[in-house]
Amino acid sequence: MNFKEKEVYNIDDLCEIMKILRSENGCPWDREQDHKSIRKNFIEETYEAIEAIDTEDTELLKEELGDVLMQVVFHSRMEEEINSFNFGDVVDGVCKKLITRHPHVFSDLKLDNSEEVLKNWDKIKQKEKSQTKTYETLEQVAKSLPALMRAEKVQHRAKKVGFDFENAGQCLDKLKEEVQEFEEVMNGENLDKVHEEIGDILFSCVNLSRFFGGDSEKLLTNSIEKFINRFRQVEELALSSSISIEKADLETLDTLWKRVKEQEQK
Repeated sequence: MNFKEKEVYNIDDLCEIMKILRSENGCPWDREQDHKSIRKNFIEETYEAIEAIDTEDTELLKEELGDVLMQVVFHSRMEEEINSFNFGDVVDGVCKKLITRHPHVFSDLKLDNSEEVLKNWDKIKQKEKSQTKTYETLEQVAKSLPALMRAEKVQHRAKKVGFDFENAGQCLDKLKEEVQEFEEVMNGENLDKVHEEIGDILFSCVNLSRFFGGDSEKLLTNSIEKFINRFRQVEELALSSSISIEKADLETLDTLWKRVKEQEQK
C-alpha cells in the first residue's frame, strides 16, 4: 500500500484514506457499504457527539466530531465514485450557503439583533427552496428527526404565522381535551384510534413544553434518567429489605418507589 504515515494529518489525508479504504485493495467492509447501510452509523455518531457536549467532555467531543466528519467524507466518497459530487463540492456548497444567509456580515445589510437575523435567515431559506406557503415549510422539517424534536420544529414554524396558543392555560386545556378523547376510545376495539389519540397527547405535551421554553427531547431524556436512578434505588431498598424485586407485587414496589421519592424531596 503506497501510503505515507504522518505525525499530523489534515482533511485531504482523510479524503485520501477513505478513497483507499473504498478501493479494490482496501477494506472489504468499507467497499460493501452504501448510503443506506451506514445511515444508522451516521445517526449514532451524531448522538455520541451530543453526549460529549452534554457531559462537557472536551476530549471525547474532539473524537466524536472526528467520527461525524468521517461519516460526511464516507458519504461524499460514495458519490464521487459515481461522478455525482465530492467532498469539495460539499464544502463549497455550505460555504456559499453561509455567505448567502449572512448578508448582515458579508454585505451591507443591517440587522440589530439575533431575532432579526433568524427572521431574515428564514426568508432567505424559503426563497432558496421556492417556498411560498407556510405548509411547505412544515413539510420540509425532516421526517427522519426524532419525533419530539420534529414536533417542536413544526410547531415553531406554525407559530411564525400566528398559529399558536396565547398562553399556557390554553396549552393545558388542549392537553386535557386530548386526554379526554383518549379516555373515550381506550376501552374500544379500534386500536388505530387509540394510537392516534396517544399521538395527539404527545403532540400536546410538546406544545406545553415549548410554551415554557423547554426542549421536549431533553426533558424526556431527563425523565428517563430520573426513572432509571429511582429504579436503581428501589432495587437497592428491596435487596436491603430481603425483598425479591422479581417476585414482589406492584403494591410493594410502589411503596418502595414512594420511599425513594420522599428521600429525594428531603
